[in-house]
Amino acid sequence: MTAAASGGAGGEPNRALVTVSIMLATIMQALDTTIANVALPHIQGSMSATQDQISWVLTSYIVAAAIMTPPTGFLAARFGRKRIFAVSIIGFTVASMLCGAATSLPEIVAFRLLQGMFGAGLVPLSQSVLLDTYPKEQHGQAMAIWGMGVMVGPILGPTLGGYLTDLYSWRYTFYVNLPFGALALTGILLFVHETERDGRRPFDLFGFALLSIAIGALQMMLDRGQSQDWFSAREIIFEAVAAGLFFYLFLVQMFTAEHPFLEPKLFTDRNLAVGLFFIFIVGIVLLATLALLPPFLQDLMGFPVLTAGLVLAPRGIGTMAAMFLVGRLIRRVDIRLLVLFGLGMTAYSLWQMAEFTTEVSSWTVIRSGMTQGMGLGFLFVPLSTVTFATLDPKLRTEGASMFSLMRNIGSSIGISVVVTLLAENTQVLHSALAAHVSPLNPMMHAPFLPGAWSLGSTAGLAALNQQITDQALTIGYLDDFRLMMWLVLGAIPFLLLLRSPKRTAQRQAEMAAALD
Repeated sequence: MTAAASGGAGGEPNRALVTVSIMLATIMQALDTTIANVALPHIQGSMSATQDQISWVLTSYIVAAAIMTPPTGFLAARFGRKRIFAVSIIGFTVASMLCGAATSLPEIVAFRLLQGMFGAGLVPLSQSVLLDTYPKEQHGQAMAIWGMGVMVGPILGPTLGGYLTDLYSWRYTFYVNLPFGALALTGILLFVHETERDGRRPFDLFGFALLSIAIGALQMMLDRGQSQDWFSAREIIFEAVAAGLFFYLFLVQMFTAEHPFLEPKLFTDRNLAVGLFFIFIVGIVLLATLALLPPFLQDLMGFPVLTAGLVLAPRGIGTMAAMFLVGRLIRRVDIRLLVLFGLGMTAYSLWQMAEFTTEVSSWTVIRSGMTQGMGLGFLFVPLSTVTFATLDPKLRTEGASMFSLMRNIGSSIGISVVVTLLAENTQVLHSALAAHVSPLNPMMHAPFLPGAWSLGSTAGLAALNQQITDQALTIGYLDDFRLMMWLVLGAIPFLLLLRSPKRTAQRQAEMAAALD
């Protein structure tokens, strides 16, 4: 038993203080995945940057975090989990303050790189600490608490970011991390126990370099693909080839090296492998939906930034309610049934969104958001529990790193796909709708059409073109929601591959009894 585990088995007050400290670190990192998005136009104006240049403020953080997530397990094993956790919080908080104080674009991009590097390990480290702090029969409740930070943070990020930017300045979207970081660091230094250090474990620098280049190239391709017109640009082709080639070389290295960067036996655990697939789907739905809804509400429905944030915020209430319920149900109901229910609610919410119009009521948007929040809550907690139910405790930090990495890659791929499809479908639909605009079409002379849509004036044609663009864009959004709905439904059969933790425990007990 590790020190962390033994410490976690102690009294309830100590466990509660560990949980609070972990949650503060988790929320701080989770908020930063979306809080800066709302402030981006203000940062762009302050830095006198172009649209392409300002995107590096987001890209630099994503790429750095993606590259530094996999080595979290090794660093925790070599130097001690508590020590790495504390360094990560200090680095992330200091980098956040530097981002807020930046005076030029190169400065804020460099500081965002540092923020991503230090923040990469916060989520997997917090997950592994909670799993060791709570006994196995309470892992469901622990993951419910942890999941609130991971899932609610990105949802509330745009609301908090919009409020701070409007009331104060975009710089406060970074300064807000200071109190979270200070409290989390204090709690972790006081209440989290250190793990045993494995100084003999070698570091596979070559394997890490191969994986880093593969992840970095993939992220760059996804982030810049839309602006560069995808594979019509040499840059995107080069990044795609580099991602595929270096990932293949990494797999060769992983299965042939004596001490690989990632343990191959990590992926022989069926629940972990299937869990990584499902968290990839969760990543697509969670952040891709949040990438689509704000511009839909603001550009098509005319909502102000703060109003859009307030309409989106109740989905966080749905997530918290679901996690509160699932924490109580997880020991009484088959985990796979809870995951199935979560997938069903998520798919239903996406079907509701696929029925939106530009005149949809705020209550309908709130209701579908709360439904999706509850669906993701019912999905995330049991999934986090069952994924690690059969994994060797020694591999938990590495497994948690891969869990976090797959969620982030799913988010990147999901956002890139839906944004690309939105742009392409809007163009195709605009052409299809515009083909019906002709003086020869009797419907163009219908008495109920607005007089502003006159085909005989420039102003009338402009107004008509704007209406066609809005309609084409609306259908494009609905097609994206429908695509994600089918993706969620298509994942349901893979539930059959998950092993129930209770059945696995019974099987292990029977085997032990047979050996005795």
